[in-house]
Amino acid sequence: MDFQAHKEIAWNGIWKQNTGVVQILGLCPILAISTNVVNAVSLGLATILVMALANLAISALRNFIPYEIRIPVFILIIAALVTVVDLAFNAYLHELYLVLGIFIPLIVTNCIVLARVEAFAAKNEPAHSTTDGIAMGVGLTLVLAVLGAMREIVGSGTLFSGIEMIFPGTEGLTLFGNNYPGFLVAILPPGAFIALGFLIAGRNWIEARKQARARANPPASGAPQASVEPSAPAEAA
Repeated sequence: MDFQAHKEIAWNGIWKQNTGVVQILGLCPILAISTNVVNAVSLGLATILVMALANLAISALRNFIPYEIRIPVFILIIAALVTVVDLAFNAYLHELYLVLGIFIPLIVTNCIVLARVEAFAAKNEPAHSTTDGIAMGVGLTLVLAVLGAMREIVGSGTLFSGIEMIFPGTEGLTLFGNNYPGFLVAILPPGAFIALGFLIAGRNWIEARKQARARANPPASGAPQASVEPSAPAEAA
């Protein structure tokens, strides 16, 4: 039963309520930092860590936080966690830290993080809240990775450019040769909006096909009905 609840929470965060292509939250980092896969995934992993720890901490302390000051307290907890991540990047991945720049500290103000701690972590137990934070972060990271890959391949003709900042001695792939002129629009803000639009359209198309198949193949009238799976812990509306 508890495993099923965690499964539902994870599927909700990764697909059904994906922050990037369904809720359309956190557009600033999604569009600004997704110029290549390495930058996008690095910021996504940092966000996963912050969301998981923030959800865990706030869920564990929710009964001790006065309702009237909950938002300032939530922001203080998130800011403390982001500071730890920021210092860790600076210490161990300094070159990548310089590339990501202000976007690591800006995780504090990312509406995705604050929205989840307010809507879910403040109302549910720590285990479920941690799963929710990880799932929402993974959903965001997947969008960032796909968006970064699309923009990097089309815009620069490379893939995993900058990977040497994380794994010294390695190098990215050059897909179209050194004479590829690149497509500047892909790595500029308009290209980010266009690529994100394709991702949103693709996800909506998959959901529309799924619903069409369900309507075209209704369950037989005499067939036993499938049992209703238990739902995940309720979120605030």
